[in-house]
Amino acid sequence: MESGNVGFYTLFSLCKFQDMDSEQDGNGALPESLPPPPPVPPDVVPIKVESEPAKKKVVRVPMARRGLGSKGQKITLLTNHFKVNVGSVDGHFFHYCVSLSYEDGRLVDGKGVGRKVIDRVQETYSNELDGKDFAYDGEKSLFTVGPLPNNKHEFTVVLEDVTSNRNNGNASPDGHDSPNAHDRKRIKRPYQSKTFKVDISFAAKIPMLAIQNALRGQESENSQEALRVLDIILRQHAAKQGCLLVRQSFFQNNPDNFTDIGGGVLGCRGFHSSFRASQGGLSLNIDVSTTMIIQPGPVVDFLLANQNARDPYSLDWTKAKRSLKNLRIKVNPSNQEYKITGLSEQMCKDQLFSLKQKSVKNDNGEAENLEITVYDYFVNHRNIQLSYSADLPCINVGKPKRPTYIPLELCSLVSLQRYTKALTTFQRASLVEKSRQKPQERMTVLSSALQRSNYNADSMLRSCGVAISSNFTQVEGRVLPAPRLKVGNGEDFFPRNGRWNFNNKKLVEPTKIERWAVVNFSARCDTNSLVRDLIRCGDMKGIRIDPPFDVFQESNQNRRCSPVVRVEKMFEDIQSKLPGAPQFLLCLLPDRKNSDLYGPWKRKNLAEFGIVTQCMAPTRVNDQYLTNLLLKINAKLGGLNSMLAIEQTPSIPVVSKVPTIILGMDVSHGSPGQSDIPSIAAVVSSRQWPLISRYRASVRTQSPKLEMIDSLFKRVSDKEDEGIIREVLLDFYTSSGKRKPDQIIIFRDGVSESQFNQVLNIELDQVIEACKFLDENWNPKFVVIVAQKNHHTKFFQQGSPDNVPPGTVIDNKICHPKNNDFYLCAHAGMIGTTRPTHYHVLLDQIGFSADDLQELVHSLSYVYQRSTTAISVVAPICYAHLAASQDKTDVAQPVVLDMDISEVHKSTNVAKGKSVSHFVAESSSKGGLRPVVFASREEVNKETPGVTPIPHVHTGKDIVVAVVSGEKIISREVWSLV
Repeated sequence: MESGNVGFYTLFSLCKFQDMDSEQDGNGALPESLPPPPPVPPDVVPIKVESEPAKKKVVRVPMARRGLGSKGQKITLLTNHFKVNVGSVDGHFFHYCVSLSYEDGRLVDGKGVGRKVIDRVQETYSNELDGKDFAYDGEKSLFTVGPLPNNKHEFTVVLEDVTSNRNNGNASPDGHDSPNAHDRKRIKRPYQSKTFKVDISFAAKIPMLAIQNALRGQESENSQEALRVLDIILRQHAAKQGCLLVRQSFFQNNPDNFTDIGGGVLGCRGFHSSFRASQGGLSLNIDVSTTMIIQPGPVVDFLLANQNARDPYSLDWTKAKRSLKNLRIKVNPSNQEYKITGLSEQMCKDQLFSLKQKSVKNDNGEAENLEITVYDYFVNHRNIQLSYSADLPCINVGKPKRPTYIPLELCSLVSLQRYTKALTTFQRASLVEKSRQKPQERMTVLSSALQRSNYNADSMLRSCGVAISSNFTQVEGRVLPAPRLKVGNGEDFFPRNGRWNFNNKKLVEPTKIERWAVVNFSARCDTNSLVRDLIRCGDMKGIRIDPPFDVFQESNQNRRCSPVVRVEKMFEDIQSKLPGAPQFLLCLLPDRKNSDLYGPWKRKNLAEFGIVTQCMAPTRVNDQYLTNLLLKINAKLGGLNSMLAIEQTPSIPVVSKVPTIILGMDVSHGSPGQSDIPSIAAVVSSRQWPLISRYRASVRTQSPKLEMIDSLFKRVSDKEDEGIIREVLLDFYTSSGKRKPDQIIIFRDGVSESQFNQVLNIELDQVIEACKFLDENWNPKFVVIVAQKNHHTKFFQQGSPDNVPPGTVIDNKICHPKNNDFYLCAHAGMIGTTRPTHYHVLLDQIGFSADDLQELVHSLSYVYQRSTTAISVVAPICYAHLAASQDKTDVAQPVVLDMDISEVHKSTNVAKGKSVSHFVAESSSKGGLRPVVFASREEVNKETPGVTPIPHVHTGKDIVVAVVSGEKIISREVWSLV
């Protein structure tokens, strides 16, 4: 008998007797129905039970291209990809792991030191390394072409100037006698030198042939690594030129590339550079890139700009301490570099430290300590004149227990220090405006950047046999015709150049505005005239607008209050006068752009009361302005401004034949530095098939920085699923004549190529589970498309200063050598250079032709209800992005989304898992609204004396829902009673 079988038999017998033991009665006796097992004859060989093989999960991968499109007028374009020739692919890249440590064994963790150390290793030990060139990533990976002499090398190197970039906490800023200067005696080696141990160990071998395989569409881990090595060579090339490196973007210290965007922040223009595998072979993609840096120069100048202060004495030093933490400075007159660790607790003239006097000894023969202020030391001992630092804190560049203080005016911020905090609305607008470049200007800048980079002279690239062309790659594009649009009174038309207007046209489905009011936050305008013009324009577009209930004017004494207080006081006034919640509020803001009242006002309306609101700045108001305003209002209240003519026929290829739902998905994250802010996932879905112009939204919060949506399917019991997909499918079913979608088209935004497999195998699995949970026999077909805007490919018309025409599609030459992707410029680029959207078709079970799918994507760029232009990305993704971004800084309190979508939905769970399904308002003695929660729909139907439902918010089916804990509202949303 085999030992394996013996073990199995023994385990089986043991389990058998354990089962019998568990069935003993309370006296320890076995039941009579279970006799002891018979003895096993010695010649019996037990049969090993073969377990049923587990079902192997199919791992989906992005699909291959089935063919190229042919529809549309052909156009010859140039693109910012430069052809790369690889001379030899017979060799190998050798990957080595790098470990850097100090003499005492501590690992090196300082950024920037690694490159200096490895450069010194190459200089010092060139012969031992056979003169090999390195490609070093600045951290733990090093690559060579061909092997080093040994698999493991250990070196020791000394850097003379390392302490100029980092401070040990005990050193004087200038090297003269000053605070903590005596500690220099403890260092035996030269003061500014540092010894490093370097271990280089073999890790892997990467065949260069993998690059050739990638160009044939045979991608592997080796091909990705080989292209990564080439990108690391580009980074190293830029680092040797003194550039700031931000992934594959490089920024030189050239003031000509800086532009002031306010608040002590500069926009720094550089360029992006990376290798790409494409149908046309290997190419180098170069594009203009912009990052934000701290304004270099005197620290005090940065602080004044950052806080918009008049003089140094009015600065907020608590805020200044946060702004300066970890920034690098150079000190005058020594020109040494340090990192700021904080500020002194007292002013320069009052901040004391102990100065050892060599000339004065105590009774033990030791130098006497003299208590002296920082100001007195620099002015009287160092003879450095200080004009304004006496009454300001000092910069601390030391350690917490061993501070080293420097007067503020002697400190200057080093250039090329990244600013990583969130930009204000003003800064963002300024950056966009100052970063714009017309197509021809961008081409000139890119040609110049490639020439200056001089990549063909790089020894590492030469050793790989890489040669880069200096010419833009020529590609063939096609211009798709604009779809015909339908408006009111049966009229239809073709947009021209991706644009249209509603002059002398009515909306296709206008709404009615009955209960509304005007709120004026001190905007200078004739409100009566504005209301008359709005009602007149509404009538011209088919929107019936009743006179407003009232016009609420802000009182003069409230104008100087904070924005939040101004909004609160305005709402108190509104609640005291309105008989019930309004259908709509028109808000007049005093500033044309970026009013600080906007955020608090939106939050108050949407998060707390679910009231639709439209803000406007009443300057230069004319009929065109009011028409655009009415388009937004009509969409928010459930109307439809325009639609595709093929929706009404219906004759949309593939989509009109079979019930089809279109989903848009996106996730937004907290601003940089807000690691504890939950991310917001949004899914929008089409409704009322065969229409593809109407959408609704569902929103959930999830773990911070989690990109994959985890709430698409959320099973809470055998019969209950609280995921987003169930919501959208039920809404589609009820709004589309009780039809289930047999085709589901998913557009996903915001994911990188490295996350494509997660979309296909995590998110899509959740969608399938949600479908099966509703009906086990339901097997819809799926299409999954990822849209990317954050890429660096641009297109230019050859010999023309204009942007590419709207509707331009490219699916050849620079696209992926195997996978199904294409670029589409659906919109008309009026300012700057058009950025195309890169669509990746990851899965297509429906079987779209290339032409039909590209035309569907193009058509979906024309159904965004708040715009009279084609937009740059399909409407479902635009809506999802809008939904995920709404009030993301206030996600602790879920919000009702104020969106240009026919209906907006959210859901939550309270009261032991029950869904909140109704929210009512009870009039109080002050005329305010007090939320009341019902845990079920049946409870709503019970008699509730004195309690009346709040008026409808979005459409006739929408009501506000809230969750109340004591007197505190902890959640609010809009629900649809379907």
